[in-house]
Amino acid sequence: MRKLVIADADVMRLAIQQEIARSDESRYDHRLHGLLLVTGGHSCQQVADLFGEDRRTVQRWVTRFETHGLTGLRDGVRSGRPATLNPKQWAALGRDLRREPQQFGHAGHLWDGKLLAAHLHLRYKVRLGVRQCQRIFSHMGFRLRRPRPQVAQSDPVKVAALKKTAPPGTMPGR
Repeated sequence: MRKLVIADADVMRLAIQQEIARSDESRYDHRLHGLLLVTGGHSCQQVADLFGEDRRTVQRWVTRFETHGLTGLRDGVRSGRPATLNPKQWAALGRDLRREPQQFGHAGHLWDGKLLAAHLHLRYKVRLGVRQCQRIFSHMGFRLRRPRPQVAQSDPVKVAALKKTAPPGTMPGR
């Protein structure tokens, strides 16, 4: 039987490893396959070499499996960075964002990342960057609305002449 070859094997290996790392379920399956090889007689070092992992990582899989069974191979809860706002403050911020910024003494008619950062600092004594404040809007279900400036005392005839679309009732290109 002829040996099959994958083009750009090194690049594909990295792509496959990234795909495995993408979800909890695929990481779990990856560990199961590693354990199958260990139960089939391969050493932890051989499995590590095949899977692109460290020998110690495979040893930890075996230990977790021996200690906790199949559930030991699943990813645990990852704590991450603690929340800057507690749940009560988070709810209050949601109520704040549903009100006009002027009601809190801020200039401007619409909330944006910079204004939210200032509001968080003044009202909640929390410092966050503008980008993180933009993520808060998204997380709370808000979307960015930009004001559309209106030129003062613009001539409607000149505005119509500059528009790219033809006025109603006329044929484009004529």
